[in-house]
Formats: sequence, structure tokens, C-alpha cells
Amino acid sequence: MHRAAPRQRQEHNGEQAVPHRYTDGRVSTQRGGCSNSGSITEEGMHKSSPLNPTLKRSSPNGSTLSRFLFWELYREADMLGVLRREVACQGAHAWGLEQGLRVIASRALSSSAKAMTVRDALNSALDEEMSADPKVFVMGEEVGEYQGAYKITKGLLDKYGPERVLDAPITEAGFAGIGVGAAYYGLRPVIEFMTFNFSMQAIDHIINSAAKSNYMSSGQISVPIVFRGPDGAAAGVGAQHSQCYAAWFGACPGLKVLTPYSSEDARGLLKAAIRDPDPVVFLENELLYGESFPVSAEVLDSSFCLPIGKAKIEREGKDVTITAFSKMVGYALQAGDILAKEGISAEVINLRSIRPLDRAAINASVRKTNRLVTVEEGFPQHGVGAEICASVLEDSFEYLDAAVERISGADVPMPYAANLERMAVPQVEDIVRAAKRTCYRSTALAATA
Repeated sequence: MHRAAPRQRQEHNGEQAVPHRYTDGRVSTQRGGCSNSGSITEEGMHKSSPLNPTLKRSSPNGSTLSRFLFWELYREADMLGVLRREVACQGAHAWGLEQGLRVIASRALSSSAKAMTVRDALNSALDEEMSADPKVFVMGEEVGEYQGAYKITKGLLDKYGPERVLDAPITEAGFAGIGVGAAYYGLRPVIEFMTFNFSMQAIDHIINSAAKSNYMSSGQISVPIVFRGPDGAAAGVGAQHSQCYAAWFGACPGLKVLTPYSSEDARGLLKAAIRDPDPVVFLENELLYGESFPVSAEVLDSSFCLPIGKAKIEREGKDVTITAFSKMVGYALQAGDILAKEGISAEVINLRSIRPLDRAAINASVRKTNRLVTVEEGFPQHGVGAEICASVLEDSFEYLDAAVERISGADVPMPYAANLERMAVPQVEDIVRAAKRTCYRSTALAATA
């Protein structure tokens, strides 16, 4: 697998992720980072414990003027302000400034809530679970000294030390296997993949070792391990770094597969995953890390935890059910706003959990609205939407007033060109058109670039 693109990061004053905006409103996360001149030193290896092959990186060489200016431009772009970032994230390019501002206003926080980014939600969940249970530890590439490729593990090395925050070499098969072995002996590893595309290097440990051991041992061996990291399409990273693995891992008995959308999801589901006695695949989205969501005092409580296998109704409706997970939940909510202007009341379900799937919540909603649109970034064949369609046809067929609509990524490897990439992943307008078709308000099928 080609890795040059996500691995080549240049150190620049320890900056966190910086958003890169395309003209169509999508937001990518460009990252500063350790240069390729970083190396493993003999001294660093001698100081490591047997389970801690910490990477001791030498100081990066001086950057060229052009690279310095490149990152300065991104810094300046980031200083344009929260307003512009929010408008871009919400797709105001399609609605106009007035509608974009309305979306931002709709997220206004009440006096009893505060804003938290998904990144901070994940970080705080890890911190609290490590503090509460000494058996919890983190292992992965750049999780320690670099504070995490996406800064999810920021501050954990200083607080818990190298015995519990372990930097690993670029060998997913190695540190995933070590994590599974540690879980066999009662520890609770949290294994970070820099992207789930790289989890393919560790697929044998995830599927054959972690997922099946409890069954094959007649329940004598528990494997309380979490595999987490960014999943799905980012922006401009090509076919090998843009896949959604929800359906891949969701097809495997023995695994639990979680897909957070909001800060509440990220915090509550990660805590649940770490506490769970079974292996959990925790699929985050890179483009959501910097998004802020309102969180209540209950969510901020250290005891807060969400149940695995339960979906959340993000928006009540009566005319059509829209199911989505991860970043697509935001798109579904935007589509719901547009549909409301045309007199269509959409109910948006945030799946949260792919395996187990909350079939009861989905079927209950369809029995109310009598229509269904499924949305996902993954490939259409054998996808999450296909499983939802099968469940509804088996349990609620007689309630349907229209054919089920599936919205998914295109059945092609992800293109690199920005215009083709946009056509390969679902957009808000695709969801709107599908919902209209189920309500017999439109028959247009063509996607717009």
C-alpha cells in the first residue's frame, strides 16, 4: 500500500490540524508533523520497555523557504475566523450566505451547554478512562511524543508516561498483534491506526485473533481491545486512503463497530468501547475532528457513557426516514432543513452503531414515515444501506409507500481530482433528491458536479 502522502508531514511549531478549504465547501485537514529526517536512536530503543518500542526522533532539519511559506499560508487561512470555517463546513456555497448563517445560528448554545470539538471529546474520553482504569493503555504510530497524528492523544504521554502511551514503529501488524495479546491477559489496549486504510496490514489480528477468540474458547478468553482511527474519505488523498470500512468490519461476528458523529457520540461511545469486554472497531472521521458541537453537563461528567447498539433520532419527522452515520449525519440534517422548506418532514437517524445495528429504531421510524432513504460514504454493493434495506423489507415491508432509496459512494476507487472526488461521495443534494423521489415529488436521478 502506498503511504507517502499521509506519512510525509513537516514539523512546524507543533501545530495542530489546519483546515484546507475547497471551493465546493469541503474541508480537509492538512497536518504539520515530524519530518522524514526523524530517526530511531539506539539510546531510545535501550530506554524502551519490552512493550514500548518508543520512537525517539531526532530534531528535524530546517525546512526550506517554500515549505515554510506553504504552512504560513495555511496559518493565515485559519485566522479568517470561526464564522468562515463554519459557513464552509455547512455547505453555504450551495445555499448562500444567509442560509449558511442560519445553520450556524441553529447551533447556538444554550446557557446550560458548552461547545466541544470532536477531537477534544475523544481526548477527554481517553484521558478519563486511563485515569479510572490503570489497565487501559494507548499504542500506535506517533501517539506519544508527537501527541498523535491528529492530536487525539495530546497530553497523555506527559500525564501517564511511556509505559501507557506507547509509540510504535510503522508496523500495524506488529502493534495490533501486541495489543490483542495484551487484551488476552486482561489489559485494555486502545490501538490507534493513523488511518483505517492501514488496518488492512493488521486484518488477521483484528478478525482471526480479536473477533473470534471468545467464541473459539467457549467464552474463556475475553478480548477487551479498541481499534480506533479516522475512516472514510478525507479530501485529496486518493483511492488508497479514502475507503469506508464500516461494512467491512460490520460483516464480522465477534466485533462491535461504532461510528460517532458529534462530540457527544465521540465521548460517550469511546468510553463505552474501552469499558466493553469485546473487541470494538471505532471508526472516526478526519473531517469531523475540528467540528464543534454543543455538549451538556451530563455529557461532560466522567461517568457519562452511551449504550452500544442504540441509534439516536437527531431530527423528528413524519414523511420520510433518513438513516446515516458519521459525517453523513450532518449532510442528512442539512437535507432535512432543505426538505422542510418544501413541506417534507424528514426524520434523521444517527445510527451510531453499525454492529450491533439498531434495527428496532429503524423499523419503528419507517413504520411511522412509510419511506426510507439510507446514506453512507462506502461502496454500494454489500453496504450498510443494503443491510438496512433488507431489515426493513423483512420486518416492515407492508408499511412502505415507496421504494427504498440508497445513497452511497460511487462504485469506483476514489478519484484524486477534486471535481471527480466530489461526484464519488454523497452530497446534500443527492439526499434531497432521493427523499423527494420517495415522496413522489421528483424523479431526477442525475448527480451534479
